[in-house]
Amino acid sequence: MKPVKVGLLGLGTVGTGVVRILEGHQEDLSSQVGSPIIIEKIAVKHADKQRSIEIDPAKLTEDPWEVIRDPEIDVIVEVMGGVNGTREFMLEALNCGKHIVTANKDLMALYGSEILAKATEKQCDVFYEASVAGGIPIIRTLIEGFSSDRIIKIMGIVNGTTNYILTKMSQEGTSYEDALAEAKQLGYAEADPTSDVEGLDAARKMAILGTLGFRANVELSDVQVRGISSVSKEDIAYAKRLGYEMKLLGIAERDEEEFSISVQPTMVKKNHPIAAVNGVFNAVYVFGEAVGETMFYGAGAGEMPTATSVVADIVAVVKNLKLGVNGLKSIVPYKPKKLKSNEQICYKNFLLLQVADKAGVLAQITQAFAEYNVSLESVVQSPNADTPDAEIMIVTHRASKANMEQVLKYFEGLEVIRRVKSVYRVEG
Repeated sequence: MKPVKVGLLGLGTVGTGVVRILEGHQEDLSSQVGSPIIIEKIAVKHADKQRSIEIDPAKLTEDPWEVIRDPEIDVIVEVMGGVNGTREFMLEALNCGKHIVTANKDLMALYGSEILAKATEKQCDVFYEASVAGGIPIIRTLIEGFSSDRIIKIMGIVNGTTNYILTKMSQEGTSYEDALAEAKQLGYAEADPTSDVEGLDAARKMAILGTLGFRANVELSDVQVRGISSVSKEDIAYAKRLGYEMKLLGIAERDEEEFSISVQPTMVKKNHPIAAVNGVFNAVYVFGEAVGETMFYGAGAGEMPTATSVVADIVAVVKNLKLGVNGLKSIVPYKPKKLKSNEQICYKNFLLLQVADKAGVLAQITQAFAEYNVSLESVVQSPNADTPDAEIMIVTHRASKANMEQVLKYFEGLEVIRRVKSVYRVEG
């Protein structure tokens, strides 16, 4: 049995996990694919660095091109991260006839269509299960498990850092600043957490899921993004009072062939399964026309969960090699991209208003909603102990984003409204 040889780009957290699994599960993997899978060469920044696993020094190189152009290597596994330089590495690997497994969400969100087109041209596999939701096999599920269905909606918690922060705020009353500091201390958040807390990481993942789910070329710029940095303890307390949990959700949904994709803090009804996903865990909810509702839950990051997805992709590549069907399973977007306008994007909204505490205020507010064709599901008014003003909590029925923007603009000139304190999407 001729061994299949793997070249590894990167030996950080995920790369180390890949080595552990390939070396520790060799018997099981060989029995699945009919031949050994061995690591031939590894590109690292510093070959003499101390590591948590033993690596034959002869396998290490500081030159990624040496790995990519090695004629003995069948599969390139990219876990080094980055975009621009990495894109060139991947395209050259495909030109050399190598199959690719990557965990790089940034690369696939920005250049996935180019890389997949090149893979089809060269009849090579490009698999990227680990780029979204770590150990949850959501990409393969969208490609294969839903191949006979038409996906209407994908809704997910796809960033563990923000879910950890919101969980701490909800369950322990922690402030955003303190929850973020704790996330950094535990290693869940980077020193610069902007990509996570401002929703950019989740947006990249939703661009990938939207492309796969809707078979159209979704670009990062197509995703409307809002992060959690403005979410306060007060917001979460009001959400809980009304029976909701606050989650940073990625939401992709379509009607006929028109779709919208967004990432934003969302109030989710407590009886919805995704509302119970806490800590650093991820979950992806998928609605298909035929199958109805499904949800996939698990670890969204970490050495071994992510490495498990990477190795599963390697196994898929090797099986395709044995069958001679490499390059046939990539989903290259084939449908025209038709984004919904703000008039077509509809959902329920929560608003928290600080208003003058006097007669006739509520009538003026409800009249504004009626004028812009937004109906109300519930209205709760209560005094504010800190000011002479009152606070009004409003949950609307489904309304277009365009109409809601008109309502909010109208409120800017309404004297009785001191401040629009919060506006959030509502699900469930």
